[in-house]
Amino acid sequence: MAKTNGSRKPDRWQVPVGGNGFALKDCDPGAKPYASGDKAADKARVAELAREIDALQDIFWADKRFKLLVLLQGTDTAGKDGTIRAVFKETSPLGVRAVGWKAPTELERSHDYLWRIHQETPAAGEFMIHNRSHYEDVLVPVVNGWIDRKVTAQRYRQINDFERMLTETGTVILKFMLHISEDEQRQRLQERIDDPTKHWKFSMGDLDVRKQWPDYQRAYEDALRATSTEWAPWTVVPADSKTHRNLMIATLVRDKLQSLKLRYPPDNPALKGLIVK
Repeated sequence: MAKTNGSRKPDRWQVPVGGNGFALKDCDPGAKPYASGDKAADKARVAELAREIDALQDIFWADKRFKLLVLLQGTDTAGKDGTIRAVFKETSPLGVRAVGWKAPTELERSHDYLWRIHQETPAAGEFMIHNRSHYEDVLVPVVNGWIDRKVTAQRYRQINDFERMLTETGTVILKFMLHISEDEQRQRLQERIDDPTKHWKFSMGDLDVRKQWPDYQRAYEDALRATSTEWAPWTVVPADSKTHRNLMIATLVRDKLQSLKLRYPPDNPALKGLIVK
């Protein structure tokens, strides 16, 4: 993949529209397509990109022609929290919000599954980051057999329509699947067990979910194929390396913001020559 201005095109890491020919097994979670080969330099580059994103966010907030929704989807320990800290640490909290999605509450279950999601989509000029997302509703229920193929296919269509509506009303959607290997997950879970300061991150239920690894991989693959669209394509991010994960996502977020040709509002003629006394 050719490098241009510090960026690399997604190419094979972007799931083709319609999912034709896509297989998750072809995406090596240990790959580092955006890395320079120098870990220290890559970490420094992530910090630099975070500052660039901050500068672009300032214009994005003033411009208010767009809204940005970043979806971070991945298995336990894939690094969703770490990505948010690394990529958006320089941005102003006034224009950036993050939501971590858990199991729906009783109130949320009494509505359709997208009801709670729509309430947490970005306003004009705002960045919104979802740690997990509405895609949990075509992963967990599928793996556990709570919905059948007909309902799953129906949900794929509804999600595509929901995202189309968001994009047609000014929302830019970036969907990242943080892809780690089964062995990398084992190591990260073990670290949480071995380190008392990380016990709060661990749940015994994580081990039960881990036993379903092959089922979740299939569910992810099916969902990525069915919901990678022209208006909201999926990008698979090789994430065994935390530094590479952050570098790739920061680069793609920066590139997307630059492509929007953001601008400050027009000058106010009434302010010309005005002197504050």
